[in-house]
Amino acid sequence: MSTPDLPVLRLKPKTDARRIRHGHPWVFANEAVTDRRTKALPPGTIAELQDEERTPIALVAVNPESRIIGRVLDVAGAGLPDQAWFAKRLSRALAMRERLYAAPFYRLVHAEADGLPGVIIDRFGDTCVIQPNAAWAEALIEPLAAALAEVTGVANILKNASGRARGLEGLDDLSSVLLGAAPEAPVPVQMNGATYMADLTGGQKTGLFYDQRPNHAFAAGLSQGARVLDVFSHVGGFGLAALAGGAVSATAVDGSAPALDLAARGAAAMGAAERFTTRQGDAFAELEALAGEGAQFDVVICDPPAFAPSKQALEAGLRAYERIARLAAPLVAEGGYLGLCSCSHAADLAKFRQASIRGIGRGLAGTGRASALIHTGFAGPDHPMHPQLAESGYLKALFFRL
Repeated sequence: MSTPDLPVLRLKPKTDARRIRHGHPWVFANEAVTDRRTKALPPGTIAELQDEERTPIALVAVNPESRIIGRVLDVAGAGLPDQAWFAKRLSRALAMRERLYAAPFYRLVHAEADGLPGVIIDRFGDTCVIQPNAAWAEALIEPLAAALAEVTGVANILKNASGRARGLEGLDDLSSVLLGAAPEAPVPVQMNGATYMADLTGGQKTGLFYDQRPNHAFAAGLSQGARVLDVFSHVGGFGLAALAGGAVSATAVDGSAPALDLAARGAAAMGAAERFTTRQGDAFAELEALAGEGAQFDVVICDPPAFAPSKQALEAGLRAYERIARLAAPLVAEGGYLGLCSCSHAADLAKFRQASIRGIGRGLAGTGRASALIHTGFAGPDHPMHPQLAESGYLKALFFRL
């Protein structure tokens, strides 16, 4: 059924529409007719997607300035997104998180996999942080925020406008308060027995990375009585989880002094300050320095930022992952464990695993030591993967025994 009075985004002749009909949520610019009328549509325009025969396929959000020119929002003939439309999707997302987690600290909306393309919402108790990373969500931020308040009852809603994705959509980087007020102090978040301090206004992304929760738990299980090194620690991710798991010590390495300060505050809140130390500096340089000091750890975890955020950066990113593994492996004591993580969607699991294994082999060359891959981890269930969108399954964590 067609929706009257909506602009039309039409697929090019010979473009196979089955991919969209089977559930893929994106229309790429090279698949659509981009005539003068289409190019004149303001970013975020809601339109009807049609095939070359003018048969309606879906309701889409259009951004002529983006490589993803169309994002599927609903079936063809659906009404325009309003507060009620947002509330229905948010309620469905909330129902799953409330079943999964006892406390309201989680990713509430994970973009396409929760039916809100390009939208990230993280919840921190009475505060939600929205990242509207697509033009349509920016244009409809008011009904989205109103629906979020209606469904969750939170007192505060912040908009975080940082991140590479907004730049790709032609959006600004101006964050704001949409409801209530921004917390004046970092918000304490309990996960896996650890306490994390989340800076919701000045920290990275929304303030905390919930996606690593199950991998933190696995690492904590390896850490009883262990000396732990957490590289690219941010606000203490793996290091604080290890302390909660009974580590005798944890050293956090990060380039950000504010992040390390938050990590130290988290350790203090856990009553583990005396077991926690930090090293600020470039992670590669710090790994080399630790090797020069003859340092050894029972568990070493490296959780870097996305070294391969795009296909163009893939080869350089894989070399960086290999280098991290090469530098980290010699720091692992005999019989210890090495965890290597990647949040690069361009580097799939197979490529990341190959780079990691190569790096470990180079790092242990000539020592007579061997490695065994004991566990592969992914993001937690509050970060669901869209079955037609491999990019939504971005996080990988490999744990080796050396």
